[in-house]
Amino acid sequence: MDISVVIPLLNEEESLPELEAWIHRVMNEHGFSYEIIMIDDGSTDGSWKVIEKLSARNPAVRGVKFRRNYGKSAALHTGFRRTQGDVVITMDADLQDSPEEIPELYRMIMTDGYDLVSGWKKERFDSFIKNRTSKFFNAVTRWVSKIPLHDFNCGLKAYKGSVVSTIEVYGEMHRYIPLLAKWAGFTNIGEKVVKHQARKYGTTKFGLERFVNGFLDLMSIVFVGKFRKRPMHFFGTAGILMFAAGALATVYLGVNKAIHLYRNEEAQLIAENPFFFLALTCLILGSQLFLAGFVAELVARNAPGRNKYIIEADMTTTTEQEA
Repeated sequence: MDISVVIPLLNEEESLPELEAWIHRVMNEHGFSYEIIMIDDGSTDGSWKVIEKLSARNPAVRGVKFRRNYGKSAALHTGFRRTQGDVVITMDADLQDSPEEIPELYRMIMTDGYDLVSGWKKERFDSFIKNRTSKFFNAVTRWVSKIPLHDFNCGLKAYKGSVVSTIEVYGEMHRYIPLLAKWAGFTNIGEKVVKHQARKYGTTKFGLERFVNGFLDLMSIVFVGKFRKRPMHFFGTAGILMFAAGALATVYLGVNKAIHLYRNEEAQLIAENPFFFLALTCLILGSQLFLAGFVAELVARNAPGRNKYIIEADMTTTTEQEA
């Protein structure tokens, strides 16, 4: 199969028939074999009934319905696990992403050799707040990830089939799928300017809580990506530095006290010096951080799949006869 189109959706019953017909027309015009996987993320309108009707009319349409709303990341992860195409296209269900972009995205994956191609909505039809927060997060993510993309959260993306079968999307990590792909070893990431259309039906699902969640998830993914298999490098280093600072402060207090006593000068009690409590706090926190790193290292070393690596080719295996 050439293309799998994964569409996460929430309360988009009005746009689904038009979107399916649009995708079907584009696929037929270019002779692609395809499937459309619609993930109903706990819709409260008639979206699932529409999906059932579309599937009955077009066998290429398949659907998954969540009992409740789990979020876009869960929907994408579920859709990825059910794809069969050589190239996987993701797009939103609100008709703001154009299926006319699919042929070029497919070519960039199959001909140009990209692992992932992310759309860039250079001209947007979103609200002022959404535009500004999107630009801020894109700038921060670009700086942290060193991936030169302008629109990490664009719903219109294309992937090699091997990419979606490897990465795991959870929480709110759909915003940072290019970073997940990079951590998994898929570094050939491209970008394509895509047409963004004004919303035709329904209302936006954007909320201010996504601003906080997006920032927390970015910090989480950077930490997990760098220290998942070596947490002691993070906690241990921080613990040692903090403990060393506390120890040096304690030595300073002790030496300072001894000097005053040696000179027969009146010396302040160490416990009455505010610096003493700062030193004590550093010693305690340093010890706790080091122990946290030690425990995390034990957990990581015994976690299932610790030594599971992605092998692209293996020339060392031999058959029984060759041996």
